[in-house]
Amino acid sequence: MSQFGAPRGRTCSRSPRSRTLRSVATLTSAVLAVTVLAGCSSGDDTGEAPAAAQDNAPAKRDAVADGGTLRWAVDALPTTLNSFQADADGTTARIAGAVLPSLYTIDERGRPQLNPDYLESAQVVETEPKQVVLYKLNQQAVWSDGREIGAPDFVAQWRALSGRDTAYWTARNSGYERIEKIEKGKNDLEVRITFSKPYADWQSLFTPLYPKQVMGSPNSFNDGARTTLKATAGPFLLKSINRGSGDVTLARNPRWWGQSAKLDSLVLKAVPRADRAAALAAGKLDLAEIDRSTAERIALALRDARAGRNGAQAALAHGPGSAITSSKALKSWALAHGSDEEKAEEVQAARQKNQKAVARYASEQDALAGFVVRKSLEPAYTQLSLNGESGALADERVRRAVARAINRQELAESVLKPLGLPAAPPGSHLALAGQAAYADSSDALGDQDTKEARALLADAGWVPGGAARKPAGAKDGAEAGSEAEKAKTEKAKTEKAEQEKAEQEKKAKKADASSTDAKKKADTASDEGLYIVGDDKPGDPRALPAPVIGAAGPENGTGILAPAPAAARQSAALLARAEALDTGAGSGARAAHSVTKPDRGVAGAYAPLGTAAPVTAPQAARALGKDGKELSLRFVLPSGPGSESLRAVGDRIVRMLDAVGIRTQVTKVSDDSFFKDHVAAGDYDLALYSWPASAFPATDARPIFAKPEPASDGSLLVEQNYSRVGTDRIDQLFDQAAGTLDEEESRELVRQADARIWAAAGSIPLYQRPQLVAAKAEIVNAGAWGLAGPRYQDIGFKKPESSKGAERNR
Repeated sequence: MSQFGAPRGRTCSRSPRSRTLRSVATLTSAVLAVTVLAGCSSGDDTGEAPAAAQDNAPAKRDAVADGGTLRWAVDALPTTLNSFQADADGTTARIAGAVLPSLYTIDERGRPQLNPDYLESAQVVETEPKQVVLYKLNQQAVWSDGREIGAPDFVAQWRALSGRDTAYWTARNSGYERIEKIEKGKNDLEVRITFSKPYADWQSLFTPLYPKQVMGSPNSFNDGARTTLKATAGPFLLKSINRGSGDVTLARNPRWWGQSAKLDSLVLKAVPRADRAAALAAGKLDLAEIDRSTAERIALALRDARAGRNGAQAALAHGPGSAITSSKALKSWALAHGSDEEKAEEVQAARQKNQKAVARYASEQDALAGFVVRKSLEPAYTQLSLNGESGALADERVRRAVARAINRQELAESVLKPLGLPAAPPGSHLALAGQAAYADSSDALGDQDTKEARALLADAGWVPGGAARKPAGAKDGAEAGSEAEKAKTEKAKTEKAEQEKAEQEKKAKKADASSTDAKKKADTASDEGLYIVGDDKPGDPRALPAPVIGAAGPENGTGILAPAPAAARQSAALLARAEALDTGAGSGARAAHSVTKPDRGVAGAYAPLGTAAPVTAPQAARALGKDGKELSLRFVLPSGPGSESLRAVGDRIVRMLDAVGIRTQVTKVSDDSFFKDHVAAGDYDLALYSWPASAFPATDARPIFAKPEPASDGSLLVEQNYSRVGTDRIDQLFDQAAGTLDEEESRELVRQADARIWAAAGSIPLYQRPQLVAAKAEIVNAGAWGLAGPRYQDIGFKKPESSKGAERNR
């Protein structure tokens, strides 16, 4: 990941890998777009079902017509075709999925499945003295230039991504650094990989697999693969990239040895999400991810078509013409034909503009009736991130109070229920419902509870009226202002005297200056303890000192009203529940705990026994403060089109926090600036953004929740942990999960890590993101895939009923 300037922290990786999954650029509003799952995990059948099923019009291949071109919307043309570079994005991933080998694919439950198009088998054949994995390749698998896929390709990719050669500009390489050597097996179709230390997520490696022509040298890796691929090996091949028209064309691969692609070509068209309704209606797209407003328009178009209403009638019912009543129309006509020529001209122009809008809407609605909306839940969740680096949120009690003030169920329902999608909030940061590693560990923090939130805040010293209390040793505003004016006058006199003396007695300048400084120090009021909100005087150019943040700041324990032993007991109690998950309790204890759930939260998520909480209505309505400072958090939200739903969620959160006395300052910034300049840079207190899920969380989630480490310049190395909250124990659990070859043990360690992430309250998962896809009704095997990835060769157009079965299954 490119490093951003960070006023309070630096996003720099401690390892060669500095990003996970595809790219942080896939975040919408914090993800502005999200890619599908990558990698793998267990293939067992245990565990619960996904929260929502796939909706992709599944059809058998003999029901799919051969031929045709499908136009599929993407957010932008790819800046690189190399998935392992920092600026790879969702379009890079989509192209790679269609034209390059994926040794494992992801099924509807987010589980990896061996891909028989490339592998006959892959398994761990030795564990002692070292882990050895043996790949047996499909003997028909060849690159588009006719060369067999083999060990040289694996070796080239390992060397490029191992981190040992810094000439390769790679941004994603976890796991490759654990490989010790790669050898050819008994024949050219066997690849034998030896690891220097055990690696649970070995199946995540070599997907996608690039040819040695791309990985073989730094020049070809860094520059050559940005705009073209020298060889491919998928059901499609890369035909062209047209920057002028914004198209990427993929054509059926004539050398493909598997089931032939049903489509002749697949065209990826760059269309911003705000423009997709118009592009669909204009016949420029066949398939597109859409936002809620476009989905509602398509639903209205289908409803009107079934009711026999055309577009013009629909425009008057719910379009631009729906606000025009008979009286408004009569008044508009009268003004347009009245004696006031200037006014008449203005009204006529407005009427013409409205008529064009009505006609355009009517035409678009007629066209949108030919589409359907396919919906599921994305493999990603939206979270509230709490920046714990400094300020009030550096106190874990305040973070927990924020979490306990929020009704996650209400937020999930507000986003998903109107779409007819399941609205259960995610119970894990590291897996989604349906995945093998999923377990609801939210009890480590607890559900919404206003009383407990207030108690936690009181224990942290944030109480009603606290903003009016001055820190110990502070002077009142009048006295401080008088001292400041006196200092200012004295300073001006001193400077004038110095200038006169410098001209007359240059030799005595140093002595005079020394005497003057001493006098200034004696006559000027001390700045210590003077920073009080509201005491800045208008017109006074003398700036008061900025509040100290960090280790020396008032929020870092020195001003906490609760006694230290109480705070220590609270932290110890919180970790006790998570510790129980670490030691011998296993899944049985977890199951027993899930049945009882006596308080829906751990002891540590509450304030210590005996802590007084504000309970009266007047107190609840008052803002909280401590040491003369109001408890106010800066809430940063994106302002661009397509972020309306996120901003609506933000508004609800503001009201929930206000109910417990936490004030917020909402700052809306551009989509381009939101993540780079605010989230990644640490310039926020609260922010909403999304993380993609992973099929191998032990590897991919670690940098997201790794404990930040101090850099030599005093900043923080945060990797991708933009909440800047972490612990050594969480890091240890991730390392243990990645280092065991026992799949169930690895999953249990991931669950334990998740419980501690909940307890730390650096991020609060709110809801799994909705996945809405507009598709022409005749398109099959495409739409909302949920946790799965597309099978590109099966996408196509449904055969007309009359010709069904006329062609053989190709």
